[in-house]
Amino acid sequence: MTRAYVGVGSNLGDREATIRAAIAALPGVVAVSTLRETEPVGVVDQPAFLNGAVVLETALPPRELLELLLAVERDLGRERRERWGPRSIDLDLLVYGDVSVDEPGLTVPHPRLHERRFALEPLAELDPELELPGRGRVRDLLSGLD
Repeated sequence: MTRAYVGVGSNLGDREATIRAAIAALPGVVAVSTLRETEPVGVVDQPAFLNGAVVLETALPPRELLELLLAVERDLGRERRERWGPRSIDLDLLVYGDVSVDEPGLTVPHPRLHERRFALEPLAELDPELELPGRGRVRDLLSGLD
């Protein structure tokens, strides 16, 4: 089993209910961070997000886990229209054990994780000593953003 960390977010509809439904659809959930309201990144003219993170214990390899996350998004009505635009649900594979993956459509750790407070804060809540392969500890990355 591998410990994987998944970012969860929503800025449309009943954000918390949608996030809770997504978490309930994920197998092997070990822990869930506090959900926090955050300002949008990229396209800033949109509603605020509710963001958090989930720890999973999984036997699925990274690509299959990503496919599962995308299926849960689709099942919950996610429509991909605009990059970094509004979304009913967003599930991002942030970290997969100590593995680094760089394939078409899949980069782990998430390529911008180390510069995004809205993703690092929930990870630090779950495991401040978590190492991002090639980047360092979550708590150090988070303190480096200040």
